[in-house]
Amino acid sequence: MRQFLFLCLLIVSSCKHQETNLTNSNFNDKENFLGNTEQNINIIISNDLRQSMYWKSITDLPDSSFVELNKLDSLFVLDIRYATSNNFTKTVLYSCTKAMLRKVVALQLVKVQQELIKKGFKIKLFDCYRPLSVQWKMWNVYPDRRYVADPRVGSWHNKGLAVDLTLCDLNGKQIEMGTPYDFFGKEAWPTYKDLPQQILKHRDLLAKVMWKHGFRPTSTEWWHYSYRHATFPISNTPFNCNDF
Repeated sequence: MRQFLFLCLLIVSSCKHQETNLTNSNFNDKENFLGNTEQNINIIISNDLRQSMYWKSITDLPDSSFVELNKLDSLFVLDIRYATSNNFTKTVLYSCTKAMLRKVVALQLVKVQQELIKKGFKIKLFDCYRPLSVQWKMWNVYPDRRYVADPRVGSWHNKGLAVDLTLCDLNGKQIEMGTPYDFFGKEAWPTYKDLPQQILKHRDLLAKVMWKHGFRPTSTEWWHYSYRHATFPISNTPFNCNDF
């Protein structure tokens, strides 16, 4: 009996050792992507084996590949409005809740998340990649180029290069930014200054960190940023909801 118990303990110890090595190996993959220490990575990405394996799975993918942000970093808060009727079209436009960007863009947004968390904030995502067919539906409802890109030209969202986002505190509570998402008016313009100082401070913080990592704002929406250090074609690839 003692020999049997000793053998069981030996097997359990061996399994734990193998799991630890696998997890550490995958975090090294993240470090190579982000150029940060493992200690910093652990701040922003939960030490979760499934998430680590996702990082491993995208290592050799080209920069043009679409990847899921919440699988890269589970601390992203998802509020994908076009997967609900809570948006300016009042209709559901996405068949499932997905936050996807081109790989090169997604990795930069993880860096943004890392920096914001050190300042006491994290990111809530409203929209990321958007199929061109959805752009047409939006245009048919609100054909105003100031707020909805003409689908004949295409949007940065249709290329997987743009993100609509805001700030949350570390508990996930949304920070006041002056207007709701998809507010079509001058109060949403990044240059609009007739707002309380705390709101202007939050907008400025978001803008500075996004600029630092290659994202640029649009002139009419404080929540919209596009990544300008890469170029990809417009896509109409639908979301794969089978793995949702």
